[in-house]
Amino acid sequence: MDGSHDGFRDNYFDVDYWDSEPTDVGSSRQKLPVFRNVERTENDNGASVTQPAEGNPVVDPLLRLTGAASDEAVNVLTTEASDSTFRDGSDLHEGKYFNTKKDLKRKLSDIAMKGNFEFRTRKSNRSLWVIECIDPNCSWRLRASKIVPESTKFVIRKYVGVHYCSFLNRNANHRQATYVVIGEQVAPQYVGVEKGPGPKGVQTFACTKLGAQISYYKAWRGRKHAHTLIRGSPEQSFHILPSYFHMLEKLNPGTVTRIEVDGESRFKYLFLAFGVAIRGFRYMRKVVGIDDTFLKGQYRGVLLVATAQDSNGQCYPLAWGIVDSENEDARTWFLTQLKEVIGDTDELALISDRALSIKKAISTIFEKAHHGACAWHVAQNIKNKFKCADIMGSYWSIVNAYRCEDFAGYMTEISHRYPRVAEYLENELPCVHAIAAAHHAQVSVYSLVSPYYTKEYYALAYGETIYPVRSQSQWDVPNEVATRVVLP
Repeated sequence: MDGSHDGFRDNYFDVDYWDSEPTDVGSSRQKLPVFRNVERTENDNGASVTQPAEGNPVVDPLLRLTGAASDEAVNVLTTEASDSTFRDGSDLHEGKYFNTKKDLKRKLSDIAMKGNFEFRTRKSNRSLWVIECIDPNCSWRLRASKIVPESTKFVIRKYVGVHYCSFLNRNANHRQATYVVIGEQVAPQYVGVEKGPGPKGVQTFACTKLGAQISYYKAWRGRKHAHTLIRGSPEQSFHILPSYFHMLEKLNPGTVTRIEVDGESRFKYLFLAFGVAIRGFRYMRKVVGIDDTFLKGQYRGVLLVATAQDSNGQCYPLAWGIVDSENEDARTWFLTQLKEVIGDTDELALISDRALSIKKAISTIFEKAHHGACAWHVAQNIKNKFKCADIMGSYWSIVNAYRCEDFAGYMTEISHRYPRVAEYLENELPCVHAIAAAHHAQVSVYSLVSPYYTKEYYALAYGETIYPVRSQSQWDVPNEVATRVVLP
């Protein structure tokens, strides 16, 4: 060896060189880590392990060469090292194999976090990975490389698993606790559950299970990465959407799906109605509620839903849609698809919040159907427009009135106290309830009971099953569907 800095690093994991001392003391050596006398032994598995030789003092070779290492200095260094010596607690050994370099790095990151120490990379490329403890006075290090250049498998060539670094240098908030590593560790927490832990829960997991203190932002990114590992990325979901819809239609006959994209093949609208729900709607009264809510994912958007009500007063989802925003074009597109599913008759009533865009879209598309106001949305509009929350008791009495005289009495009361609200209600509320009219006409209400409320109709509405889509590896999708491009 020529004693140069490069030669020193090239022989970094030469065992014979570890046992020897450099002969050149140059200024470039001052930043090199401290080396100690080592010996090679075999562990319980028969694998070769390199570790410090028993009884050898911990002394910087540079101090020896310059004569600066007095007996007192040697004693001090030896005492400090023995007080802070520890093993990393892993099952690593020379000759251990890993399928990929990524698997090896994941393993080392896990060991570092649990051991509260950090390491840094000295050299890394496609076929080699050399790391050492971040403390320059520590002996812990590892060298791994590919088995053969053509393989992806890595094997540990040299490994010292003993630390001599000070406790003061051990850091719970260290560089190995990346959001990727955190996400990979916490990912099982999201399997088979609806939500899983939030960012604060991820912080607790990292502290208790990995011994790492992480910020809220890193926990949030780790949670997002875990979602991607378990459920795939949003981009992947957009890509397989046509294939997924194809399988839904194949497994559930009569299902209607639509995907609308713009001129650049970017997602615009989506519509889904299961064949089971379409057929079940035949046995329900023809009243459909239309509502929407904002999506909070990366690409935002608005979720539209059309819902009926069964004879037990429970929601019966008919159709779903995802659009870019709450605008007239988006709602018109959704209602056009809905009309193809449920038809347009004078028996049909559509209930909504009476927003201007949806009101206009319904009047344009459903020419025969009636458009009513949702009682809850009307209540919210009264609160927001007239700032009179104390009227809510009288309002709900009107909504629930089943006799004409009760209805008229409550309306008179509101018109005296809040004439503007009474005028608004006259325009928004649907006609007087049928039961109130029946009482007035002295007609038995039981003769007006619809067959939609019988047990037979209830059983027919739920008589079929929705079949879920199997694993993607079992999909049978035509090439023209699989190759359709849908970008986020």
